[in-house]
Amino acid sequence: MTKKITIIIFDDHNLVAEMWSELINSDERFAVVAICNDTTDASIEIVKSKRPDIVIMDINIQPISGIDATKLIKKGSPGSKVIGVSMHNQPSFAKRMLKNGALGYVTKSSQKSEMFEALLSVHAGKVFVCKEIQENLSKMVFEDDEQPDISKLSEREIEVLKHIQNGLSSKEIAEKLFLSTRTVEVHRSNVLKKLNLKNTASLLKFIHNSSLDI
Repeated sequence: MTKKITIIIFDDHNLVAEMWSELINSDERFAVVAICNDTTDASIEIVKSKRPDIVIMDINIQPISGIDATKLIKKGSPGSKVIGVSMHNQPSFAKRMLKNGALGYVTKSSQKSEMFEALLSVHAGKVFVCKEIQENLSKMVFEDDEQPDISKLSEREIEVLKHIQNGLSSKEIAEKLFLSTRTVEVHRSNVLKKLNLKNTASLLKFIHNSSLDI
């Protein structure tokens, strides 16, 4: 009997993780051996202990982002291959995951067959990037103007951006994040600079036109 490809899933949404597990286990070639709902030291130790063939990593998981957790996993279990999974369909996120040691990147809107293809390709040591990312990358090649790159933002700046998207003022954001209004203003300014945008209006237009899920 052929040995099954062992997998550990990292996702902070229990229902999503269980759905992934059920989907993957429905194929006799794969076996999900653990589900981790965070990236605490204890969860990273599970990977070190079980040494799965593949780790499926949600890049937005907490407390350590999936992008940074990939480095820790590769250090503790070098033989485990990582596939990044996210709702973000910007090529820059896939690039960051691959740079940190992942071999694959799949968006959550990908088809079931594409996830299975990713598992087999990555297990064989091949780099796999889903069709949605490939298509977006192709579009970028033909765009003359430099596009704002949200992956340049820090975790805190993304938090501030979420609240800006929801229409909150700097004072309201400061209260929610337990920061000074001045600190929030600095974060807002940094967001605009990193995204090469002139003002909040252009930022909101970018978010709307890009259909970002942040």
